Amino acid sequence: MENTTILGLLAGTLTTFSFLPQVIKTWKTKSTKDISLGMFVTFCAGVFFWLVYGILINDIPVIVTNFVTLILASSILWMKLKYKPSKH
Repeated sequence: MENTTILGLLAGTLTTFSFLPQVIKTWKTKSTKDISLGMFVTFCAGVFFWLVYGILINDIPVIVTNFVTLILASSILWMKLKYKPSKH
């Protein structure tokens, strides 16, 4: 494996797994009031397009890390939509 591929995988792994604490916290607390819906919709769309780009250029670090990031970010987005605070 080339050094650039290793570097790409390392960078992608760190940025991807930075979402894990938020996923866990949101799952446990069921609270998404401080999470921006617009930001996560836009972010998930951007990550999706990075994934498509990675597939088109056949770049393993881009494909793998954006696939996992999309799963994690989409789970936060799903919880944001599911756990909307009710208005009384």
